[in-house]
Amino acid sequence: MAKWTSKVESDQSEDDVSEINTDGSDPDYEAEEMSRNIALDKLVEESEIDWEQDCCAPLCKNSDEEEQQEQGSTSSRGRGRGSSKPGVFTSTPDERWNDVDVPDITPPQPTFAPTNPPGPQLDQTATYTVLELFQLFFTNSVLQTIIQNTNDFGSTHHSTPSKPWIDLTLQDMFSYLSVIIYMGLVKCSALTDYWRGGKLYSFPFTKRFMTGKKFFSISRALRLSSMADDEANKQRIGTEAFDCLSKIKPLYHEIREACKRNYHPDQEIAIDARTVHIGGKQYLKNEPVRGGYKVFVLVDSKSGYMWDFFVYEGKLQGSSGLGLGYESVMKLVDTPLLGTGYKLFVDHLYSSPALFLVLLHKKIWACGPILTKRSGCPKKKVNSLDSECASGSIRWIRNDSLLFVLWRDARDVYLCSTFHTAHAQDTVQRRVKGADQRWVLKDIPVPPAVKNYNQCMGGVALSDTLMGNYNLNRKTQSWYKAFFHYFLDIAMVNAFLLHTDIATGEGQVPLTQKAFRETLAEELAEVGCHTGRAKVPSAPPTAHHRLVHISGDSTAGRLKCRNCGAKTPVKCSTCDMALCFVPKRDCYNDWHAARNIK
Repeated sequence: MAKWTSKVESDQSEDDVSEINTDGSDPDYEAEEMSRNIALDKLVEESEIDWEQDCCAPLCKNSDEEEQQEQGSTSSRGRGRGSSKPGVFTSTPDERWNDVDVPDITPPQPTFAPTNPPGPQLDQTATYTVLELFQLFFTNSVLQTIIQNTNDFGSTHHSTPSKPWIDLTLQDMFSYLSVIIYMGLVKCSALTDYWRGGKLYSFPFTKRFMTGKKFFSISRALRLSSMADDEANKQRIGTEAFDCLSKIKPLYHEIREACKRNYHPDQEIAIDARTVHIGGKQYLKNEPVRGGYKVFVLVDSKSGYMWDFFVYEGKLQGSSGLGLGYESVMKLVDTPLLGTGYKLFVDHLYSSPALFLVLLHKKIWACGPILTKRSGCPKKKVNSLDSECASGSIRWIRNDSLLFVLWRDARDVYLCSTFHTAHAQDTVQRRVKGADQRWVLKDIPVPPAVKNYNQCMGGVALSDTLMGNYNLNRKTQSWYKAFFHYFLDIAMVNAFLLHTDIATGEGQVPLTQKAFRETLAEELAEVGCHTGRAKVPSAPPTAHHRLVHISGDSTAGRLKCRNCGAKTPVKCSTCDMALCFVPKRDCYNDWHAARNIK
């Protein structure tokens, strides 16, 4: 729990402060987290391995025994130079790097055959509001499940005779989501700041639609899975049947299916790894953020839409023996659902000749930077780049369907592709030092594979940026609550991209992401406020509104002002709302004027 100064304490009631800790105050918290931690302790040894070692070791076999094992595992899929079937082949004695003076073939280009037309899979004749787009992912059915599970947990663990648990409604959840989205737009160092009074803090939006006490009460009791499922999973601790992700599975599956159902990617797609920030032990080595869970995502390169993703549990169910990078790509590239003829872009964590040939066999073409130590990569250095080569120098080797390209930039870039030619007339601008030792802009040659890769991986960067802006994640020890916020971000970003696609197709100017989230927060708040228990009562037009004292004492019996959150001894007798009425804070008239009540 945060340590408060005397000034902050003056802005909070005892009830509000008691609700600040939304994680650790659960009476059953440690026992509840035990099931996850026991399993993760077993998996940490795998997840904390150097990523490159985890991905590359199975592809870089050196011993004779490993060579035989590799050949045995690929014998049925084809191997050796000249094979276009999935497998790993080796270098040949005459292998040498070519320069741009040697012409290269133009490999056969993929015939794009998606299972559905690319773009939003929505009714083209319908008009969608921001809220309706969001609810394509967070449906009422999904929310009702969360509400039921939260009510069950709240009534069991957060109900006392003096403060009984009040069951949440769908409207309460709309208001709760609205406040969370607002918090992503307007940042404060502490959640309690959104309900503080005084001159420094004034947030009418949160105070109008939900009290701080209710917000923290929902946050503490929030559950995505049922208590019965959690208890059954606890009994499986230590067995293969134990599910590390059981606490997020209901929502996890729904969001994944909704992402695939509402959009179909264009021909260029990309795969990347991300991190959900929580107090877990898994991390990506050499990544800026280590704490959290790995999430592998498949993104449309053109729009940035996240079409599919999965949470890494510490191991993947695969029998290929080709490493985490290979298994994660094969899990995401669902050709029966996607179709064929796609161009997949991946980074060096995934790229390998073995993977690219298997994908080619599935009619998926691939491109990406590759590690030189991968099995199947050229090992000879004849005519390779040396210290005398200038910026823009290109070297390449083709081995049937696989093209390996070396390019001299600020550092050497090494790529593999199954659908590019080695060199063309493409150029990029770089700052180079001229003969007079001055830096000048100069056009230097660039391989088509490098240029195309940089363009298409921009979709991953766009998706990362959209997910990072206004993100909802806050530090929490409850990993499933962090995933709740992450899934909420996915739903909002994908809904925003659907809106952008629809508006652009109709010749309209789409909202910015900030405006989209602002509109969504307002629409959720209005639905929560005007259709359920949280509805602000409206008095008859002829009713006379009067200020009255709440009690006979100006200090005892004070209530929180519904407009600013400060304590007040007076209320509107007709609206039955506690409202401030002092020279510097006339909430009584402000509140009535905002609702056009005279």
